[in-house]
Amino acid sequence: MWAPVPSCCQARGAFSVVRRCVKLCTGHEYAAKIINTKKLSARDHQKLEREARICRLLKHSNIVRLHDSISEEGFHYLVFDLVTGGELFEDIVAREYYSEADARPCAPENLLLASKCKGAAVKLADFGLAIEVQGDQQAWFGFAGTPGYLSPEVLRKEAYGKPVDIWACGVILYILLVGYPPFWDEDQHKLYQQIKAGAYDFPSPEWDTVTPEAKNLINQMLTINPAKRITAHEALKHPWVCQRSTVASMMHRQETVECLKKFNARRKLKEPQTTVIHNPVDGIKESSDSANTTIEDEDAKARKQEIIKTTEQLIEAVNNGDFEAYAKICDPGLTSFEPEALGNLVEGMDFHRFYFENLLAKNSKPIHTTILNPHVHVIGEDAACIAYIRLTQYIDGQGRPRTSQSEETRVWHRRDGKWQNVHFHCSGAPVAPLQ
Repeated sequence: MWAPVPSCCQARGAFSVVRRCVKLCTGHEYAAKIINTKKLSARDHQKLEREARICRLLKHSNIVRLHDSISEEGFHYLVFDLVTGGELFEDIVAREYYSEADARPCAPENLLLASKCKGAAVKLADFGLAIEVQGDQQAWFGFAGTPGYLSPEVLRKEAYGKPVDIWACGVILYILLVGYPPFWDEDQHKLYQQIKAGAYDFPSPEWDTVTPEAKNLINQMLTINPAKRITAHEALKHPWVCQRSTVASMMHRQETVECLKKFNARRKLKEPQTTVIHNPVDGIKESSDSANTTIEDEDAKARKQEIIKTTEQLIEAVNNGDFEAYAKICDPGLTSFEPEALGNLVEGMDFHRFYFENLLAKNSKPIHTTILNPHVHVIGEDAACIAYIRLTQYIDGQGRPRTSQSEETRVWHRRDGKWQNVHFHCSGAPVAPLQ
């Protein structure tokens, strides 16, 4: 059904290559992303399956369409529309005329042109980091994206949803109008502090010629509180969008074009740090094999910290004798091996409830717990394991200070954006102070 076009390799990544191919029954050309699955980790396999699943759902004239997904031993093939026009941002700097009315909210690396013809359709590509969100669902889906476009709620590691896309579009709209981003610093920590504070402005002279309506839309898109941020539906009704012919300025923005050239150069300079490959000849862009290395590292660190924090919350609930808080963090079918059960496997919450109701809740003496040497192993997107040494300090019945030590392992599973403890293994002395 599909055949490769000889000597046509458009782009190459760490685990994949993009080639032109032709559909034999029609003669039409497409772009085939060929992934070497033998080199992929279990997590990468999950990402590949998710990308293919999401792309199958996307059928819009301005989205690069997935036409086929083929899996065979050692390789997976994703057949997409062939887009040859290059990046929109590169096209803008090559134009003889560019005005505020030409600007559109978009994502620079993933917005391509269908061809090199004038007026070619814009195509949104690369859904490798996309997630499916149902309605107004909000959850922690991980720390992924390009640093300058991340929203405050993502950086704060809070549950997030569709508003993060509006924030990213606000950043891009800002860039489209003046050629540089609203948030910028070589130091990534300082960049993130700017974003979380919403520290941007409209400096002179470049913003003096931008209409108030455009600035108003950007302000509503870059609202720190996601609950107060403009929605996509509301943005489409904004005067700057629905009344562009009368509201948006038609003045040529040469300074924007010049700034955009510098912005593009900085982006290209940073590309060796990523696995995104651009072909300078025909503009075909390959989907990224993985996120920016820094973002992947940040994602892993964030999830590990999240597991440690949740483990600390669980132990705090134990120390406080708060069974309700403990039960919220644990799966109802929690399994455990612990000294109090004399080495037997315990399933469910009743065994634990007994200690909460008859010992922990009645213990008024102070308890302090320290977690030593926590090691977190992330297993895919929604599972993790933590091993640590737990020191418990307490005062015994005679008023003497005591310390008990145990080696513990907890297995966590994320459901509906929340981590739950599904298995617990404890060795050493009982953790509950029994005197």
